[in-house]
Amino acid sequence: MEPYPIITPAIPSGQVYQFTTDHEVEYEVRFGRKKNDIFHAVVVFGVLNEEYEGEEYVVTNKGDAFRVMTTISEVIRIYLKEHPNMQIIEFTGIMREDEKEEVSKRTKLYLRFLPRVFPPSKWKANITGNRILAKRI
Repeated sequence: MEPYPIITPAIPSGQVYQFTTDHEVEYEVRFGRKKNDIFHAVVVFGVLNEEYEGEEYVVTNKGDAFRVMTTISEVIRIYLKEHPNMQIIEFTGIMREDEKEEVSKRTKLYLRFLPRVFPPSKWKANITGNRILAKRI
C-alpha cells in the first residue's frame, strides 16, 4: 500500500510533517523531544480539518485507516533517517470515550504497524496500557 504524499519540514531536521488523504482530510505528524533526554521523541498525530471541530484525535471513518497508518509509518522512517541517533520513539493510542477495554483500538492498530517501522532486530517495544515505547537495541 502506497503512503499518501508527505509534506516534509522546510528544514530536514524539522519536527512537523503533513499529508492529505484522498478524502481531503489533513493530518499533521509532530515529533516532540523530551526535555531530559534529547534522544527520546514523542510522536503525536491528528486531523487538522476545521470540520472536525479541532478534535485532532477524531475518528474520520473514511475507510482509509491502513493507508493513513502506512503514511504515518513512512513519516517516522523519514524522521529517523534525519535523526539517526534517536534512541526512543514514544506514542500513545488515545482511548475513545465509548471504549471500555484496557487497550484502545488505536493502540491495537498501532501494534500492527510496529514491526514495519521498528524491526525487532533493531528495536524493542515496551507496551504499558496504551503507551508504546520503541527503544533502539
